[in-house]
Amino acid sequence: MRTPEKREFPDWEERYASEDVTGMPWFYEDLDPDVEKALGRYGLEEEGLRVLDLGTGPGTQALALARRRLRVTATDVSRTAVEKAAALAAKAGLEIEFLRDDILDSRLEDRFRLVHDRGVFHVFGHEARPEYMRQVSRLVSPGGWLFLKCFSEKETREEGPYRFSPDQIRAYFDPAFEIVSIEETVYYGTLDPQPQALFCVLRRR
Repeated sequence: MRTPEKREFPDWEERYASEDVTGMPWFYEDLDPDVEKALGRYGLEEEGLRVLDLGTGPGTQALALARRRLRVTATDVSRTAVEKAAALAAKAGLEIEFLRDDILDSRLEDRFRLVHDRGVFHVFGHEARPEYMRQVSRLVSPGGWLFLKCFSEKETREEGPYRFSPDQIRAYFDPAFEIVSIEETVYYGTLDPQPQALFCVLRRR
């Protein structure tokens, strides 16, 4: 199935302000199993390791990373998403830096050993992807890691974000990143069946 050239997305602020996050398609309470395995495989479980959870949304992934004693900064373009996630972290007694930030016009100045993107890249059309690449390349420290999850070209739903093949991921991210692995997986959340996805492990050159 061909992916439509142009996809429509909601106003993220409006959606987070009007909906219960637990009903959102991408809500998943714990850390994605793909991320859990990759943290161990690539030695990224060191206490205090700096992580950016990009597009934190419900905040569940940021909380799960913080529970593993990583030093987490979590950002989202929606102010309400950030506020709701920060409230969850406070209730859980977890120290996470939550910030409203737009990756296409990021105000972040720090660099991170790991940037975790669970669903940001795949909402951008062709015209926005070069700026995403520029900003993410700046935010990952040299030798650092990018964990990227996106919809796969094998996903057949009409709705949802853009789809990608492994070759497309390689074309976008090389040469700034070494393509360590691209694995077929699913997008954990509330949808049944779970959408087909790619989990990509990339290392900054």
